[in-house]
Amino acid sequence: MSVSGDTRYCGRCGTRLATDNRGRVCGPCQRALNTAVRDGPPPVPPGFWQVDLMRDSLAGRHMGHIIQSYRLHPFHGPHAIPQSSVARWLSISQAQLSRMESGAPLKDLDRLAHCARVLGIPAGLLWFQLDDEPAPGRDTSLDTGMTSTSVPRPGGSDRGRRVIQALDVIGGSQLGDVADSLGELVDHYSAAVCALPPADVYEDILAVRSYANGVMDRAGNAPRRADLTTAAGWLSALLAIAACDMGEHAAARAWCSDAERHSQDARHPDIAGWAALTRSLVAYYQGQPRQSASLASRGQQLAPAGTAIRVKLAAQEMRAAAMTGDASHMTRARRRAARQMTLIPAFTGGLGAFSVPAGEDPPYTATSLLLVGRYSEAAAATSRLIGTVYPPQSRAERPSGYARAQLILALAHAGLGALDEAAAAGHAALAGSPPVWPTRVLAGKLDQVLTRDFPDARQAVAFHDQCLKTGATAAARPQPRPGLDH
Repeated sequence: MSVSGDTRYCGRCGTRLATDNRGRVCGPCQRALNTAVRDGPPPVPPGFWQVDLMRDSLAGRHMGHIIQSYRLHPFHGPHAIPQSSVARWLSISQAQLSRMESGAPLKDLDRLAHCARVLGIPAGLLWFQLDDEPAPGRDTSLDTGMTSTSVPRPGGSDRGRRVIQALDVIGGSQLGDVADSLGELVDHYSAAVCALPPADVYEDILAVRSYANGVMDRAGNAPRRADLTTAAGWLSALLAIAACDMGEHAAARAWCSDAERHSQDARHPDIAGWAALTRSLVAYYQGQPRQSASLASRGQQLAPAGTAIRVKLAAQEMRAAAMTGDASHMTRARRRAARQMTLIPAFTGGLGAFSVPAGEDPPYTATSLLLVGRYSEAAAATSRLIGTVYPPQSRAERPSGYARAQLILALAHAGLGALDEAAAAGHAALAGSPPVWPTRVLAGKLDQVLTRDFPDARQAVAFHDQCLKTGATAAARPQPRPGLDH
């Protein structure tokens, strides 16, 4: 992972590494990995299978090579998993595993299925059928003249599987139709990732992204390959956003890397810009504002002027600078964001993940004002935002954005000493769908503020209880004193 200066972070949990740790993971993660390796295969995030190392091995359909790539995967830390450990998982000898990795491809279907189940390889990435999976279909000839078995089918919701079935029918004979359909799905999921629970939409996007991989593998140098690459990059950027909202930081970073690769291949810098924003957001919500500001600043060098992502990156730099307490840096970044907003042709904003909400202030303005203690301005800016972007009839389209706006408003009211207004906004934020990870972080912050500033107030106790019910990171509360009215 690229960071400023000599600071390095754990590749699994994002914690800052000790100066004498020359590995890629922190001590607790390494101990957890060591324990997991002794007990069996460690749990891995969905992005584990999407790095080039694994994708190339899976494309080769050689189980021995797949196992070797699994052992060498950087997710496991600085040291590869020994052959002896994997052999023990598979109930074979180390010598047998060595022959599998270096010899001819394994053909026995029972042994192939056993290896896949032990390692937890997603069924949709396999070239053979597991006993509990439906038989793969056939994919008719694309406009490149190829005939092949169906592209990989990942797991996922019934909704996601129906999308894949539709793509099979629509793109049965024309690669261009597949590319156009994938582009429309990017628009669809850009809106869905703001409205649906992130875990649900993640599985659906993953199904389409895996389908796109299969199409690209068979497309060769077809004329529309660039469009496929672009769509795959956007889908990876959406997966990074959904993983970030779930708090799955390792998976989010893996998808950011994949989006950046496709951005370069497709010569579409906007995609890399959105990946940079997700990296910056992860750092911000992990309490690393200087790293977040640095990532946002570098992302602006990638993103074209007059685009939504250029606005969002400048605004995120503003917010991260405000968290550090650097009001001057915050003001400069705010001016850049405002200037970029004026460069967007016929600016009307939008509601999707790859858009900027219409409004007179740059995104994150209210949060930035709040962080530097300008509570009255923060409350006014948030009220304008809610009135403009989240009127009652459209709140269901972006429930997590609306919830975070209410929490910023609540924190501003708390800073002004308005307990009733702060508690009301906090309850409104958590009254809807289950909160995503960034929302839980903000709710936890509000809970800490109310617990600190209004320790005996029933409103603060009630919000604390709601945080516990919704899974938000709540502050530790002292035991109530006898006679305290809840």
